[in-house]
Amino acid sequence: METNKKIYVFLIVVTTVVVCIYAQSIILPFILAILFWFLIRVMKKILAKVKFVGRAPQWLLTVFSTLLLIGFLVLAVSMISNNISELSKALPKYEANVKQVTNSINERFDIDLKNLLGDYSEDINFGSILSSIFSTLTGLFGNAFTVLLYLVFLLLEEPIFPKKLRAMYPDQKRYKHVTDLVNKIDHSIGNYVALKTLTSLMTGFLSYFALYFIGIDAPIFWAFLIFVLNFIPTIGSLIATLFPTLFAVLQFGDLTPGILVLAIVGVIQMIIGNAVEPRLMGNSLNISPLVVFLTLAAWGAIWGISGMLLSVPITVILILIMSEFPGTQPIAILLSQRGNINTEQKD
Repeated sequence: METNKKIYVFLIVVTTVVVCIYAQSIILPFILAILFWFLIRVMKKILAKVKFVGRAPQWLLTVFSTLLLIGFLVLAVSMISNNISELSKALPKYEANVKQVTNSINERFDIDLKNLLGDYSEDINFGSILSSIFSTLTGLFGNAFTVLLYLVFLLLEEPIFPKKLRAMYPDQKRYKHVTDLVNKIDHSIGNYVALKTLTSLMTGFLSYFALYFIGIDAPIFWAFLIFVLNFIPTIGSLIATLFPTLFAVLQFGDLTPGILVLAIVGVIQMIIGNAVEPRLMGNSLNISPLVVFLTLAAWGAIWGISGMLLSVPITVILILIMSEFPGTQPIAILLSQRGNINTEQKD
């Protein structure tokens, strides 16, 4: 009987992975809509605490929060599009500076970079690298209409959901148990999305001023890229620092601006990532750092960069759900940071 259970679990896991891969165009927009929904809920809670505004009806707060979020996204996309256009026009200049940068490295470090890289040096095309970054970013907004459609239906469903939950579980004890689980998920994911968005905005905002004063082309684009990549745990901040650093070297044809970007943006990442973010978030997510890295790799393999961005929220939901069933509790304990899945979340 135990063997049959293991076979069933294995088949469920394999089926889930296959569905995630082949139904990516349906599942990903829905997950993004859910995260936006959590963000809107957090914005409503903040607005509810504001004097006079908090007295407004819930539907009005929902509409205002939704329009505020959509307005921010439209503004961001508009500015990014303009910056991408500027960078595309400057591509020939960047490619022309490659030889100058190579000579500079050869002189400073007394090495022959072209021979050291061998055939790889001929395959490096900075235009294609920049284009791949553009396509990745535009891909995040490519399903905007689908995400918005899902979001509208989620917002319409929100007021009715408690009534449905009550009808599904007429037993008071069972109803309270399920309601507590839903509240845990709401609290954990809502807090994570809101605080991660805040710290990423802080990082992007400060990086923008640093890049602007250094003189990097299209600083808004790079600041937005830093903002997005900061949602990827562990390696996101490193990649977010390296991209503007490399292109600073290409833009000026000299290593000094690149070192300056690396130092300043790196310090901003370290301060916010190691001091501000832990103080705001604490350890409320209760995920093992090793699990964060493994799930980052796993979801990245399934959904690429989008999977990396969503890896932590998905893992939190899975841990909370698995902790409620005796058969999957050991897995939830293994994935947790403290080995205690029954610890209440702190506000």
